[in-house]
Amino acid sequence: MSAVDSLVCFALYAASRTTTQAYRVLLDPWNLTYPQYLALVTLWNDGDQTVSGLGEALQLDSGTLSPMLARMESAGYITRERRAADERVVAVSLTARGREMREELAHVPRCIAVGSGLTDADSAHELISALQQLTVAMRDLRDHPQTVLDAVGARTPPA
Repeated sequence: MSAVDSLVCFALYAASRTTTQAYRVLLDPWNLTYPQYLALVTLWNDGDQTVSGLGEALQLDSGTLSPMLARMESAGYITRERRAADERVVAVSLTARGREMREELAHVPRCIAVGSGLTDADSAHELISALQQLTVAMRDLRDHPQTVLDAVGARTPPA
């Protein structure tokens, strides 16, 4: 057993990486990346979005999001339009092709659930809830590291 195998962070990293690779295999026939799929899911479920709203929902910065949306627009899945009321705001909408893909990709969540061993909706909700709690806790640690360092009595390098 490798030393990293006993680290929570490595288990999360390995699970995340392998999950993304599984999505890659499932999405490859449509020439979609995992982040592009997430953008489509957001648009299918929540409707039109602003670029900034989509970036916030997907936790992507504009340097990553803008080129991804440009590729999706070139592929015919979305349109981007500046809003007349405020030209700084860009709205993202699905095209007819983007809407059609919802049915074509409907099997993907089921494949991921079966592949991950989640046998029912309750077990999926439990895992999602635990991961969301972890995300909130890690965000708090990221934003307020000194609180945790003090709580565990960690030594920090001299200033």
